[in-house]
Amino acid sequence: MRSALLLVLMSLSVSAMADLKPVRLRCEYLQNPLGIDVPRPRLTWQVESRRRGERQTAWQILVASDPRFLGSGRGDLWDSGRVESGETAHIEYAGSPLRSWQMAWWKVRVWDRDGRPSAYSAPAFWQAGLFDKRDWQGTWIGRTREKAYQPAPLLRREFRARGGLRRATAAICGLGYYELRLNGQRVGDHQLDPGFTRYDRRALYVLHDVTRLVRPGTNALGIMLGTGWHKVHTLAVWKFHEAPWRAAPRVLMNLRLEYEDGQVETVSTDASWRTATGPVTYDSIYGGESYDARLERNGWDRPGYDDSGWQPALVVEGPGGALSAQKMPPIRVQETRQALEVRQPQPGVYVFDMGQNFAGWAELSVEGPAGTIVTLRYGERVNPDGTLYRGNIDVHLIKTDPPQRFQTDTYTLKGDGRETWHARFTYHGFQYVEVTGLPSAPTLDTLRGLVLSSDVDRAGDFQCSNPLLDRIQRATLWSYRSNLLSIPTDCPHREKNGWTGDAHLAAEQALLNFDPAAVYTKWMDDFADEQRETGELPGIVPTGGWGYEWGNGPAWDSAFLLIPHYLHLYRGDRRILERHYEGHRRYVDYLTSRAQDGIVSIGLGDWVPWKTETPVSLTSTAYYYVDARIVAATARMLGRTDDASRYEELAGKIREAFNRAFWDEARQTYANGSQTALSCALYQGLVPEPRRQTVLEQLVRNIEERGGHIDTGILGAKYVLNTLLENGRADVACRIVSQRDQPGWGWWLDQGATTLWESWQGANDSRNHIMFGDVSAWFHKALAGIRPDPAGPGFARFTVRPEVVGGLVFARGVHDSIRGRIESDWRIDKGRLHLRVRIPANTVATVHVPTRSVEAVRESGRPAGESEGIRFLRAEPGHAVFEVGSGEYHFESPGWTDAAR
Repeated sequence: MRSALLLVLMSLSVSAMADLKPVRLRCEYLQNPLGIDVPRPRLTWQVESRRRGERQTAWQILVASDPRFLGSGRGDLWDSGRVESGETAHIEYAGSPLRSWQMAWWKVRVWDRDGRPSAYSAPAFWQAGLFDKRDWQGTWIGRTREKAYQPAPLLRREFRARGGLRRATAAICGLGYYELRLNGQRVGDHQLDPGFTRYDRRALYVLHDVTRLVRPGTNALGIMLGTGWHKVHTLAVWKFHEAPWRAAPRVLMNLRLEYEDGQVETVSTDASWRTATGPVTYDSIYGGESYDARLERNGWDRPGYDDSGWQPALVVEGPGGALSAQKMPPIRVQETRQALEVRQPQPGVYVFDMGQNFAGWAELSVEGPAGTIVTLRYGERVNPDGTLYRGNIDVHLIKTDPPQRFQTDTYTLKGDGRETWHARFTYHGFQYVEVTGLPSAPTLDTLRGLVLSSDVDRAGDFQCSNPLLDRIQRATLWSYRSNLLSIPTDCPHREKNGWTGDAHLAAEQALLNFDPAAVYTKWMDDFADEQRETGELPGIVPTGGWGYEWGNGPAWDSAFLLIPHYLHLYRGDRRILERHYEGHRRYVDYLTSRAQDGIVSIGLGDWVPWKTETPVSLTSTAYYYVDARIVAATARMLGRTDDASRYEELAGKIREAFNRAFWDEARQTYANGSQTALSCALYQGLVPEPRRQTVLEQLVRNIEERGGHIDTGILGAKYVLNTLLENGRADVACRIVSQRDQPGWGWWLDQGATTLWESWQGANDSRNHIMFGDVSAWFHKALAGIRPDPAGPGFARFTVRPEVVGGLVFARGVHDSIRGRIESDWRIDKGRLHLRVRIPANTVATVHVPTRSVEAVRESGRPAGESEGIRFLRAEPGHAVFEVGSGEYHFESPGWTDAAR
């Protein structure tokens, strides 16, 4: 009887539990992060369910100072109680004040649409950073104060640890780059840490959990430092060699030892450390790295090493900026690539072809006599005779005699069997590596490529029946990865600069294909650090001072407003807009001070156009208008009604001024009638409604007159494709993208490109740029049809509207949104169009099913309007429109041939 009763109770308990379950817990976009120096960090999760139309109606978060408390259902730091809300993203921690170094374990449960609770999620955690500079112990130390280059310093110290260690955490800021070692082992797998900032205003520190490396008794800490961006010594036009922060390498570190008995000890950098030089005899972010293996100091990072011949470390000044936690994914090795072939174009000169342009290093594996020097030179191209060509990437170096070193590594053998080495404190952009000085002929195993990038998660992909478009997608992904190394960059070889225009043009494809939100969040702080009191911004961020006077203007500077806008649209991030609101407002006011009769003429325009140039004043004024609208919308969202009204009025005046200045009534066109001028006016929302169709027809006519080719620079390349999509002419856009002759993405690929190039001309330009990369976002939005909806930021609401164009017979897009996976997968088979969509729990989509007959659309074998989770909204030309709740759906539409319209 008792057993039967127990079974009944268990059955009732199970049935009372929600099918909905919380998964993928994140804190400030990161999984189990260390070093969150935000007093009220934001917590995010996703919910999963097998039921259609499922939604969350409430949540409860428990946060505990000890995982054992959490296991017993106790949140001693925060028990939110049941909160009636469907929100799953960016929930602010509202518990007890956090202390520096504090661990916080958390879990969440949710209630479904029927009011049933889920089980609690698996636990997650974060560790607080150091909230105040007074929490740091010790001093900054280094080996020298000289600004002239010195070999990379080694610093070491031994310490004792007691038994009963509970946790050991290292917090370190080593500038420019550091490698931390403990008891003979490298700490972590981060590369090129910490991320690049304007060091005299902000420097990043990194937390590492080193508990497993600390042992009772004597331990040894070792730190190697590189120059990085902190001490650039290559002379180039960007003038980082004159940066105000420039100084010799230095480090501040605290190692916190927490014991089971509650005692805490801290080992910090101070004058008791010892220092010497080591095997890295040269390192430069542009120049490369030299390593002499004969100078290795074996055991220097282990206890008992004799450092009596080393010097005492120098106590030095810090960089001057605030210390801030590195709250973003680190740079890591993403993959290892085997060379496709190796050729010998000249005696003793070997050129390895990696088969792919990327950012990273070559890893050398060699055996030979001690003192043998092997030289590695990196480039994107080879000459007709097979030798390395670098004329397209060393163009911005200041000419010196002898010429400066650039993208070159050297390795000196110690003569001790097989030796394997790669650089530490630099990185290169390359497809080809020229190797000289080898003691014997190489094989393909002599050199491998290590791909470096900020380790952001993949968040989406696109595929279709046109192989050319798939190749463009892959090239875009490689270009983006190559240009995301703690900041978004323009190219990974000659500049490595945070060009602001390149970044905002590529931001939407980034947010659809990857999850770089934490990197962008950090980069917006860099903008705030660089903004002058007047509101002015430089063209590259960070900068050592270059870029303000060059007048890059709003087409570049607007990254400061556009990327937070995209983070709100694609990730539902309100805080980023709130955090930088004053800076955004100040920038728009700066543009107002530079405007004449509402027109802004400063800055760069449609950079690297194919043939037709567009007036800078047109594109700059359009961004001025967009920026004013972003400030007005943010002010409205924040409840600043006076500001909202002011900037709404300003935007209206800019729109009027734009049309007065650029609309040619006689010719019925804007400015010179270029593709960029026409699409800019439409895309940025500047065309009065009665005029929109006329302007669209002018744009389409312009494209047709050029044989279906694009005729823009980087700004227009984004405008044109999106304008055509938004105005019902995705067919024209698809024709542009599918072109194989010049100009076009396909032409690049047919010339051997594996990444996107710097210009349509493809002459002596960089071959790894991302500024033409918004084409991938167009694939997602147009051909797969996955589009965000401003009415539901962060994909709480979104649209699925695939365009069946260009002769395609299938297309598939995937996006792992902040609320869960979205899929749109369509194909034409045997006269029927099949559209399979996946809608995450707790979201709503508007699905436009391509059809020739609304009444004939079926879902899972029955009339679509009768299916569970679906509500018919309306019929549109060529589409049946439905509101769809969460779940997986299979729509069918008859009357198709096995080729697109």
